[in-house]
Amino acid sequence: MDKKLDPELYQVARQKGTEAPFSGKYVNSHEKGMYKCAVCGGELFSSEAKFDSGTGWPSFSEPANLENIELKEDTSEGMIRTEVTCKKCGAHLGHVFDDGPKDKGGKRYCINSVCLDLRENE
Repeated sequence: MDKKLDPELYQVARQKGTEAPFSGKYVNSHEKGMYKCAVCGGELFSSEAKFDSGTGWPSFSEPANLENIELKEDTSEGMIRTEVTCKKCGAHLGHVFDDGPKDKGGKRYCINSVCLDLRENE
């Protein structure tokens, strides 16, 4: 099912790595559109849910469709976190935290830019 992934995408999506903070192409992006999975093309996050968290990774208050992501307990690195994966292809996308905007549900989906492809609104 995998297309040939470039080394950085493979390291994050398949080996559950992370890109360096403030290094991703979508950290400061303000374009409007739909963020899709860079591995399989599944719709993940709308630009309408994107906000500047100051953490160094693109952050979203909610997924575009809860049916397209899967949440899993992650106890790696000596922490207890909630991993976010693409439900269609299993790609590791990032993690979700409870420190997002309170007026939008309080969630912060902290997602690696390398795992996203923005399809801009036309």
